[in-house]
Amino acid sequence: MTTTDQQSLHSPFSTASTVEDVLAGHDLSGKTAIVTGGYSGLGLETTRGLMAAGAHVIVPARRPEVARAALDGMDSCEVIPMDLADLASVRATASHIRDTVNRLDLLMAVAGVMATPERRVGPGWESQLAINHLGHFTLACELYPLLAAAGGARVIVNSSAGHALTDVRWHDPHFRTGYDKWLAYGQAKTANVLFAVQLDVLGRRDGVRAFALHPGKIITGLQREMSLQEQIERGWVNEDGDVIDPGFKTASQGAATALWAATSPLLDGRGGLYLEDCDIARVSAPGESMDDGGVREYAIDPDSAARLWGSSVAVTGAAPIAR
Repeated sequence: MTTTDQQSLHSPFSTASTVEDVLAGHDLSGKTAIVTGGYSGLGLETTRGLMAAGAHVIVPARRPEVARAALDGMDSCEVIPMDLADLASVRATASHIRDTVNRLDLLMAVAGVMATPERRVGPGWESQLAINHLGHFTLACELYPLLAAAGGARVIVNSSAGHALTDVRWHDPHFRTGYDKWLAYGQAKTANVLFAVQLDVLGRRDGVRAFALHPGKIITGLQREMSLQEQIERGWVNEDGDVIDPGFKTASQGAATALWAATSPLLDGRGGLYLEDCDIARVSAPGESMDDGGVREYAIDPDSAARLWGSSVAVTGAAPIAR
């Protein structure tokens, strides 16, 4: 994948398209999908859309009781416990999945955290990088045999325009020398994009293609660690918590790009791309505002993607995927 591949396909969909729009006419009967975070916000919209199209959906959840309540009555959905911050939990969940299904058609990495206070997980890892990237990285590696068995699987990774805040901080990825919650978030979102780039390189021989995306600006549980005042100051909401920024999407519009990535025939034979508004995003210049869209060149750099993959294998102990 090169920067020249980041060119619009002139998709028939747009920023206003919804889950129902992009899935119209798609029959996913017989397909199995995993949606992390699939019981709230964008994840819940993703789960509902996939099930409506006929897919069987597995939802790994840190709070399985809450997930089961949110998904009550959805017969083609299975909830299993998993904590992305705990790699032993991730591996146990992956083992259970490998024991119960023989193929995996879609892996939707939707769960995530944003702008959290400084927290350490595992062996002292910065929590946003650990949850948003390392947990999903380990899950994908553990489930790779099932993805390969599908003969055409897609892995869809929710990143964010926030990746424009910073490249991977190779000198200090875990913020040992001073924590900044927004830089930590931006680094994790850049890692999401680089992960998809390298997974696509490694997986394409088995028909496994990967995409990263910006879902758009949406008020969901992702903002739960931000104060109302902080959201007001950013112009997102008013004093009552009502969305006032005209650039914000509904949850269904926010989930549309991921489901377009999962199902669109326009992406057949493609991968390692960064998407937004149900299309391939352009490459943005370093000085541009993240609100203007696009992907930073450093987030799709193949050498950086391979470097991050190697370091992620080293720190997680995940099984490497042979090219």
